[in-house]
Amino acid sequence: MTKPDFSKLDGLLPAIVQDATSHRVLMLGFMNEDAWRKTLETGSVTFYSRTRNKLWTKGETSGNRLVVKEIFNDCDNDTLLITVDAIGPGVCHAGYESCFYRRLEANEWVESEKPTYDPNAVYGGKQ
Repeated sequence: MTKPDFSKLDGLLPAIVQDATSHRVLMLGFMNEDAWRKTLETGSVTFYSRTRNKLWTKGETSGNRLVVKEIFNDCDNDTLLITVDAIGPGVCHAGYESCFYRRLEANEWVESEKPTYDPNAVYGGKQ
């Protein structure tokens, strides 16, 4: 059986997270084998933080969880696509539904939507 190949990118795989209902891309994170196993065990998406060098489960601070619906592996076995039910008003730590809330217009990045929650109220100014 084919399984994700963690031998590339220093043991990390990109994990694209997509809303299972709207099909909107919500975020991109990285998984190592421990994050992969924890995601499978718990049904909640867990990532490996490259800046903090530790596992983190989306929602452990904010409560905005990502509940796994389906997982897909690409043809090279080195990228994951995870469809989820997003629990909470947003995924982005900046207060938006998706981390992809800026759009390039005439060579300028503009916010393409309004925030869905106040990140300071959730994270206490520690984003």
